[in-house]
Amino acid sequence: MKILVCISHVPDTTSKINFVDNDSRFDTNGVQFVINPYDEFVLTRAMWLKEKQGASVTVVNVGDTSSEATLRKALAIGADDAVRIDTVPTDGLAVAKELAALVKQGGYDLVLAGKESIDYNGGMVPGMLATLLGYNFVNACIGLDIEGDTATASREIDGGKEILATSLPLVVAGQKGIVEEKDLRIPNMRGIMMARKKPLNVIASVNDEQATASASFEKPAPKSACKIVDADQLDTLVDLLHQEAKVI
Repeated sequence: MKILVCISHVPDTTSKINFVDNDSRFDTNGVQFVINPYDEFVLTRAMWLKEKQGASVTVVNVGDTSSEATLRKALAIGADDAVRIDTVPTDGLAVAKELAALVKQGGYDLVLAGKESIDYNGGMVPGMLATLLGYNFVNACIGLDIEGDTATASREIDGGKEILATSLPLVVAGQKGIVEEKDLRIPNMRGIMMARKKPLNVIASVNDEQATASASFEKPAPKSACKIVDADQLDTLVDLLHQEAKVI
């Protein structure tokens, strides 16, 4: 079984976010980038399938040279090889087209991706990718087992859980639950040394279309100062809730 794991190169959630060029472009200066957390969950599941069933695991990112450190981390975790599609991602459809071309060329049986990236939170790419490929698709996946060409998956639904039976080839958009946080793997020294020898192939973009472009970004308004009201001033509290907070 050939598995492709899609890796997003995203800012660490503790990074301070700023924009430049009239708030039209993300400022990467001083920002630490990491593997998208949802992608890290599905990468760990891929490692389990590799160890139990002898699957081969390739990781891929659509991005420029700055993402190679993130791909090397995925190799250190245990992926066999990596691919960087050499283009700056502009929108979800552009990314899906790039990935679809790679999947068709590589003949992958199972494509794993996080349900969304934590930078833009679009949640579009896995579904678009499955449509472009004509593959079966499971979203919000919290459990996955493969036996031969048959897959059993579970996913979150409103108020419960749904168990699905489907077949390969398959695209899965996963999240926490497909493995737990305690099961995530941290690269050890041996893995880091081996990652240096594993292939990281850079391929050219196959898509020059740009369906959308970001016009500007706006950060949330800063929190206002907190007002303390004495316990015996209930009339003042009610007035503030009504006149300023407008919640009653």
